Amino acid sequence: MGSSVLELQHIKKSYPGVTALDDVSFDIAPGEIHALIGENGAGKSTLMKTCSGAVVPDSGKIVVDGEAFASMTPQLSIKKGISIIYQEFNLVGELSAAENIFLGRPIRKGVFINKEAMEEEARRVFQALNIDIRPETLVKDLTVGYQQMVEIAKAIQQNAKILIMDEPSAPLTGAEVESMFQVIRKLKEAGVAIVYISHRLNEIFELSDRITILRDGRYIKTVKTKDTNTDELVMYMVGRALTETYPPRSEVRTEEVVFEMQNVCGNGDKDLSFQIRKGEILGLGGLIGAGRTEAAEMIFGAAPVQTGKMFLKGKEIRPGSPREAIRLGIALVPEDRKRQGALLGIDVKSNINMAVYPSISKAFLINRKKEEQTAEKYKDELRIKTPSLLQQVKNLSGGNQQKVVLGKWLAANAELLIFDEPTRGIDVGAKYEIYVLMNELVGQGKTILLISSEMEELMGMSDRILVMAEGRITGELDREEFDQEVIMSYASKLV
Repeated sequence: MGSSVLELQHIKKSYPGVTALDDVSFDIAPGEIHALIGENGAGKSTLMKTCSGAVVPDSGKIVVDGEAFASMTPQLSIKKGISIIYQEFNLVGELSAAENIFLGRPIRKGVFINKEAMEEEARRVFQALNIDIRPETLVKDLTVGYQQMVEIAKAIQQNAKILIMDEPSAPLTGAEVESMFQVIRKLKEAGVAIVYISHRLNEIFELSDRITILRDGRYIKTVKTKDTNTDELVMYMVGRALTETYPPRSEVRTEEVVFEMQNVCGNGDKDLSFQIRKGEILGLGGLIGAGRTEAAEMIFGAAPVQTGKMFLKGKEIRPGSPREAIRLGIALVPEDRKRQGALLGIDVKSNINMAVYPSISKAFLINRKKEEQTAEKYKDELRIKTPSLLQQVKNLSGGNQQKVVLGKWLAANAELLIFDEPTRGIDVGAKYEIYVLMNELVGQGKTILLISSEMEELMGMSDRILVMAEGRITGELDREEFDQEVIMSYASKLV
C-alpha cells in the first residue's frame, strides 16, 4: 500500500441542534479495504457524503491525490475518481443493466445513442469483474445482489479509484454477499481503494485491512484489523464494554394464552397452529421466504385468513385491516421501518401519537396537551435521542427510528407486539437497548412474537422457537432445547 489516495482532514459539520461531525480525520491508500464503523448516528455516512459532494463540510479539507479541496461537488467527485454506492440503489428498473451503467452519459454515434457500444462496454466490465449478467437485461428483472453488481460496474466504468460502499451487504443473501466479496477483492488487487461501511463485524474482519471507529460524530481510533477483536471494537463504538449481548430476564411467562392460531391457511402459509402466552417472547425462525412475515401480516389484518381460526384472549378474531388489528390490541413493528413503520418526513411527536389520534381528538380537534404528554412520556421511557419532539424522524439514527415506531405502539397500548427483524441495520449498542425494552415489555405482561433471521438473536431472546419452512411450521423448541444445527435442519426441512 502506497501513500494516501484520499485524506479527510479535521472535517466539521453541524445541523440545527446536532453536531454530525466534530473534527474527524480519515485516510485510505490505493488497494486498501478500509472499514468505517460506529453506532447509528456516529457520522459515518455524513463523513463519506462530504467526499461525494452530497454534504458540504463547515470546515476541514478533502485531499484527493495530494490536491486539497474545501468541499466537493458531485461532478468534481466523479472526475477525481470517487464513487459512492448508497444503501438505496441509484438505478432505473425499466432500463437495462448497460443503460444504467451509462446513465446520464451515454455513448453516442453522432446524435444517436449507440446501444451496441454501451452493451459491449458493459459486457467487458462484467467479464473483468467475473460477474454473470447479460447487459441487455432490465434492472428490475435482476436480483438485489445483481443490482448491487450493476452499481459496482457503473463505478468501475467511471474509472473509480476510490469506491465507498455504505452497508452494501444489508439487502443481500449469504451467497450474494460471498459473490460481492469476490468482486471487492478483485478491485483491491486492481489498486482501487475501498471504504466499507457495515454493522456486520464478521464481514469487517473477513475483508478489511484497517478499521476506523467513529462515535457521536467524533473520531475515536484507527486500528489494523489483524491487531483487534470484536470486544475491543464494540468498546470503542459504544464507549463501554458490553458484558453480555443479551440482557438477562426473569421468567415472567404465565400459562395464560394471549393469542392462538388454529389450522390457519392464507397468504401462502398452510395449516398454522400455535399459542403465545402472556409475558412470553415466541421466536419465529426460518429461511427467507419461509412464510414468517406472511403469518405476521395475517395476524395484523394486512392479509386475509382463508381458512382456520385466530383467537385473542379467548375471543375469535379476524381483523379485516391493520386499523382493526390495532383496535383489538395488536401491533406490528415491521421489517422495513422506512416504508412501513414510521412516517420519516414528519416529526417524532406526530409519529408517536399516530395510532392514538382518534382517541385524543374531538370533532377533528386534537387535544394538544395529551399529544405533547404522550410523546414526552415515550421519548423518556424509550430513551429516544432527538434534539426535540419536532425533529423529523428521517434525521434520527436507525435505532432511534425503531424506538419511535415502538413508542407509537406502546401509546396504543397493544397487548400483542409482533417484531419483524427488529434490529436489522441497527448497531450493536442500540440492539442491546431494543433487547432491554423487549424484556421490559414482557415484564409488564405484554406478549411478543419475534421474527428474526439472526440465529443468535432468536436464541438469545426467545422463550420458545417455532421454525417455519415453505409456509408451514416444521419444528418447535423450548429454551433448553435451543440448538443452531437443529433449528437449521427444521428450517431446511420441507414437509
